[in-house]
Amino acid sequence: MNAFRELDRILRGEPIGETATPLHLRPVVKVLLLLAVAYGCCMGSFGLFGREEPEFRQVVASAVKVPALFSLTLAVTFPSLYVFNTLLGTRLHLSELARVLTCGMAVLISVLAALGPIVAFFSSTTINYSFILLLNVAVFTVAGLFGVSFLFRVLARSPGGSVVVTPPAEEARSESPLPVARPVRAANVGTVFYVWLVAFGLVGAQMAWVLRPFVGSPFLPFTWFRARESSFFEAVFKSLRHLFGL
Repeated sequence: MNAFRELDRILRGEPIGETATPLHLRPVVKVLLLLAVAYGCCMGSFGLFGREEPEFRQVVASAVKVPALFSLTLAVTFPSLYVFNTLLGTRLHLSELARVLTCGMAVLISVLAALGPIVAFFSSTTINYSFILLLNVAVFTVAGLFGVSFLFRVLARSPGGSVVVTPPAEEARSESPLPVARPVRAANVGTVFYVWLVAFGLVGAQMAWVLRPFVGSPFLPFTWFRARESSFFEAVFKSLRHLFGL
């Protein structure tokens, strides 16, 4: 329950109290993994309803792959974020970057989990594979936009556009679980995160393609992974054409 309270503080941005407790990453990460598993189950539920014979393994596979998707994408892109941050002189320490990213990921994954029941509902009421595939892409896009918006609000909480971090001396007296603002080179911080977010989105999209299937085509036998071919963007384009009969 403490982990969910920590997550609630991030989502609300509410003060903790006069003796504020710093944001602890470990319990937040644990609850985010749990929420990612929950969305994975909703995503894979099409395997139960979209086939003539229910495929329970698709639910299990998606429940494992969604947390893996975020973990692997962060592992691939975080080194570039740290190097850009260092080269452009923003002076964000590793722990500060981790806290800022945790806030953004908390919103993104929470929105995913909140929309999961909607995905499960449509998965149980339609057999249109292209529609379900595009629905999941739309859900990830919406969640990503919320996460990006929240991330930049965290990075610019002060009126002057200062970056938001948590210096050790200020962390103990902070009244919010979010990092505390202190002036650094705000323009450089924006550049760093804009570039990184583009890289994160591209890597995440292709990582999802590498880890597919998440939804599971009813016309193909179940498999944990499919052969590497084409790309995520080509697959989305083909699904759009199929959905609208083009």
